[in-house]
Amino acid sequence: MLIAIARAYPVCTIPRERKSIALRISYRPRVLSRRSLSVLSLTALAACAGPMTMDPDSALDARATDTVSPPDSTTPDTIAPPLDASEQDSASMDASADTQNPPADSGARPDVATDARSDAGITEGSLVDATHPREFRAMWVASVYNLTYPTSSSLNAAQLRTELQTIVDTAANTGLNAIVFQVRPESDAVYRSSIEPWSRFLTGTQGRDPGIDPLDVLITMAHQRAIEVHAWMNPYRGAADTRFTTAANSVTRTLSQFAVTYNNAIVMNPGSSEVRAHIVRVVRDVTTRYALDGVHFDDYFYPYPDSMSTPFPDDALFNAYRSGGGTLTRQEWRRDNVNRMIAEVSMAVRAARPTARFGVSPFGIYRPGMPAGITGLDAYNVIACDPLAWVRAGHVDYIAPQLYWPSTQTAQSYTTLLPWWASQTMGRAYVFAGNDITKIGTTAAWTLDEVRTQIRATRTARDRGALGNVFFQGRQILRDTMGVAAMLRRDFYGSPALPPPLVNATGTVEPPTATGAAGSITVSHSAPATLRAWVFYRQDAGTGAFVIDRIVTSATATTAGLTRGRWAVSAVALDDRESRARVVDVR
Repeated sequence: MLIAIARAYPVCTIPRERKSIALRISYRPRVLSRRSLSVLSLTALAACAGPMTMDPDSALDARATDTVSPPDSTTPDTIAPPLDASEQDSASMDASADTQNPPADSGARPDVATDARSDAGITEGSLVDATHPREFRAMWVASVYNLTYPTSSSLNAAQLRTELQTIVDTAANTGLNAIVFQVRPESDAVYRSSIEPWSRFLTGTQGRDPGIDPLDVLITMAHQRAIEVHAWMNPYRGAADTRFTTAANSVTRTLSQFAVTYNNAIVMNPGSSEVRAHIVRVVRDVTTRYALDGVHFDDYFYPYPDSMSTPFPDDALFNAYRSGGGTLTRQEWRRDNVNRMIAEVSMAVRAARPTARFGVSPFGIYRPGMPAGITGLDAYNVIACDPLAWVRAGHVDYIAPQLYWPSTQTAQSYTTLLPWWASQTMGRAYVFAGNDITKIGTTAAWTLDEVRTQIRATRTARDRGALGNVFFQGRQILRDTMGVAAMLRRDFYGSPALPPPLVNATGTVEPPTATGAAGSITVSHSAPATLRAWVFYRQDAGTGAFVIDRIVTSATATTAGLTRGRWAVSAVALDDRESRARVVDVR
């Protein structure tokens, strides 16, 4: 998801277009219950008033390419039914992994399906606590350099639309429930904007109208399949390289005094309050106008060092800060600049769309030695990235640390880093681990078994808030490189799942009304505008338990093709809280 650029660090390679943003907080060895989690309301953003730095002592403390093959077809408004239990991976969120449940007071229930046979009072029309293990299952769809979408900058509108449909179909067929779509690769727009120019990756020329609004089209297509869309933005990159001419309304021109050429790219100076205000304005605009399920930042803050480790030239702004009475060191000041931006973006997202998540995918190592034995880039100091501060302040719903190393690489081991990150959140944010599948087949360490190991490791840390994975990048899933998409579906994602509810979600969701008929169920709700999906649970003839069968967009009134028997249907709010399920019989 970010530009893979090999950095001059012995053990740490930074993937090119795959930087995500992550957040962290103090050490938390024991699990907070989901009920406790829901009570932990997000910390007030008043911290903006003073420096938002975090003392590291007190705190304790990639990419590739390839063509799109069309997926198998499925019913357009459903996520495909689950595979046989025998086909599911033995580590796939079994009962022992289901301890990290949605907050009890947010309308969700424990991840244990109700056994209808044990309750003689269950009749058609009654309510049951049918539920399932939650998990964020996503892929990064990178637009920069046409890594995933679009595959070329010379496509017409119809071709651009077709590629979006393929992305959605493939996500659904793989069992994913979210698409992290890059809409701002270089202070531009892969959507219709009056603030920033159209992206050159759509047409070859920055500012040229492609004849389609990709973000709007994707949201419509994805929501029809009950798949979330998160707008992925790079906050400070003004231009990925300096070899092209930016449009007249590019921020590199309108705020040219803060446009810094560094390492053959243009970076908008994070020390400028005007740059920060521009970022917040862009985020507020897109979050207000589009039915987004989330806003996502990657790991590009202050730029990664060039091959000569040339200092980033921000003397003028830092000296002005010190002349004005500032007392922070340069590194502290830089972190404070980024922290203020994160806080203001968080406020903008929540004000514009309270049901949307805001998350960041940071570099996978917070600091060398954290945890013990880990070596590599010191992102805390080098790029002024302090996700633990963002988690502690309640500015993010999740962090997606880019854990782009195999479990066998001791100095940066996935299975060492993942539980460490999860232990830092203290119930204040989720961890959706970032996985690099572009490396599959490149070395002996990068096999499908390695990907399996990483997903299992994530699921093992469910009780600490590690509730999902994000795969970089979508191209490998679209091409099913070495069978990775088929493996994900077969071994892990055969049974559908909702993402976990927003960390700060509270309140209950009113159950739907459901009427059964021959092979179908018709569902309605008193507040349809507050919903995004129905979840259909089928009663197992052997155990009597209600087992998830499919997730359907709430825009669908009648769902057909259902087997005869007893079902239960729940309503899912826009923030992923789920109601109790209404029992209904299909004849």
